[in-house]
Amino acid sequence: MKFALFSVTYSGLFYDGKALSLDEQISKAKELGFDGLSIEAKRPVASPLDLSKADRARIRSLAADKDIELVAVESLSNFCSNLMEERENNLAMMRHTLELSHDLGVRMVKVFAAWPGIINDDMPAMYGPYDRGNYFKPMFAPDLKLWDRAVEGIRETADWASDLGITVVLQNHGPVLTPGYEDVLAMTQEVDRPNLKICLDVPMFFDRQRTDYVREAVEKCKNYIRYTHYGAWNFSETENGDIVLDPAPSHGGKINYETFINALAQQGYDGYLASEYCLPVLRNHKVCGIDEIDKATRRGLQYMKQLVQKTIPQPRLASSGTAIA
Repeated sequence: MKFALFSVTYSGLFYDGKALSLDEQISKAKELGFDGLSIEAKRPVASPLDLSKADRARIRSLAADKDIELVAVESLSNFCSNLMEERENNLAMMRHTLELSHDLGVRMVKVFAAWPGIINDDMPAMYGPYDRGNYFKPMFAPDLKLWDRAVEGIRETADWASDLGITVVLQNHGPVLTPGYEDVLAMTQEVDRPNLKICLDVPMFFDRQRTDYVREAVEKCKNYIRYTHYGAWNFSETENGDIVLDPAPSHGGKINYETFINALAQQGYDGYLASEYCLPVLRNHKVCGIDEIDKATRRGLQYMKQLVQKTIPQPRLASSGTAIA
């Protein structure tokens, strides 16, 4: 498994400080010890509207020079509006996002069924309110309309992506999709496109962190999982330098990363784990600067790397330095 920095972390939305450009984020990913960079297709960092062909060629070249893989382009899609013009605007955005991905040499684009949006009129930014859903909630007629619009929009996007050799990954993120794996798996199967896979994030299970459930999720989705994120916002460091996992802000319990990583390893997952910090960084009721983002991201990466090393046996080396199976 490899590690990527997700560019939303340094977007300037959730800390007191400026956004880092893609050029700066490629260097930041290298500095922090990541293997790759995942790009959120949004201002002020990487909107397709702002990146010229020359910009894209430069970014692609810089990443290659720094030995940082450009892993994914992550859209902010919302296929579910009841206004046809908004749905068409969303599809136009997806065309631009796919073209950006193609120009950057990236072969994976992440989508949401729906995205509530970011309110950035104030500092720090915040997410538009939405119903996170109850995983026991039955679907009624209005819910079915949202579901069907998402399926239709993702199909169209996946067909365009196929022409460009791009895999689309659907994230298990609300609204529309309820917490857990069931909805994202059902929608992926219903869209029924060979280049549609799943971005399965265990933090998006919220309080459904039981070992048996997390293992079940990976087992059920094993043929589709191509990508996953972890949050860098709930790690802390003890006095002796150990990194510990703190309770998740979404539900107050621990995120079962250990079972999740173990289950992924058992299924042969060799893709990326992407680090993101996409919540306001607050200390003593004040918005902190970019240095706190650096510290949190380093802590999260150290913890997850140790977890992967613990979970996946490392090859022993012979005296000659060659690996022993």
